[in-house]
Amino acid sequence: MHCCLCDVLQLLAALAALLLVLVAVIAHVTARKMPNLHRHEEEKFFVASNGEKKPFPSIHDRPEKDLSVVVPAYNEEERLPVMMNEAMEFLEKRQMKRPSFKYEVIVVDDGSSDKTTQVALNYSKKYGSDKVRVLTLVKNRGKGGAVRMGVLVSRGKTILMADADGATKFADLELVEVGLDSLKPWPDNLAISCGSRAHLEKESIATKVTCSLLAKHGSIQTSSTMHYSYAKLQLQSLCFNGAFDVELLYIAQCLKIPIAEIAVNWTEIEGSKLVPFWSWLQMGKDLLFIRLRYLTGAWKLDTTRKLH
Repeated sequence: MHCCLCDVLQLLAALAALLLVLVAVIAHVTARKMPNLHRHEEEKFFVASNGEKKPFPSIHDRPEKDLSVVVPAYNEEERLPVMMNEAMEFLEKRQMKRPSFKYEVIVVDDGSSDKTTQVALNYSKKYGSDKVRVLTLVKNRGKGGAVRMGVLVSRGKTILMADADGATKFADLELVEVGLDSLKPWPDNLAISCGSRAHLEKESIATKVTCSLLAKHGSIQTSSTMHYSYAKLQLQSLCFNGAFDVELLYIAQCLKIPIAEIAVNWTEIEGSKLVPFWSWLQMGKDLLFIRLRYLTGAWKLDTTRKLH
């Protein structure tokens, strides 16, 4: 009886090992070797307040703003106004108190089929295209791809990724900024501060993951700044869906970029596109594949080149 049990356990262990090898092979074979940085001609321009089309700047240009807020949006015509109203009110008040403060909000319409672009353009008309710009992608690239494209046309010394649903209060930006400052001195002028709802999970107040990333201007090869830190990480990131932020943090750890995790408030917003059970499965698969693709060499980090 004892021998039979040992045989069964050995067989299960062998099957588990075989399954892991099979999954690793699938993860390796299906991995994209390079991030898709191709931009369609229409994606190289934004509509200015006067209706004219003007070219987006390059990430290689010198930063002109203190803060760039990148907002990926997919079919968010109903929820986007709530987030934008709150964000613009906060940013405008900060600018009134500190006239030298300069900011921009870049709404990236990720191939929406609704009126997300038109809704975002209303804010561009109201506040001016120097403060609010809309990047409309020809086709859906996934959340990670949308954030990447927004970062690549940003002008801020510091870049914030904020969700369009307004689940986190924009005023919590101040907490995330404090976290960023706590990491000084930043090696190579690089650092990342991310908003986390882990504390809420412990208190049974929320059950969904949220992460806002704030990174600081620097120079490192994967993107151009936060302008260089986030941008460099975004260029090196190969994940296009909801797990892209996890991969960015993994890359930052590998490159020894300091990270601060800051507790922020989070609220359930109606209209979520996530289906709990399947979303959890998808996230688990994404996390496993990210790890396996780096372990098997399908994805590699460039730690030698610098972005100037």
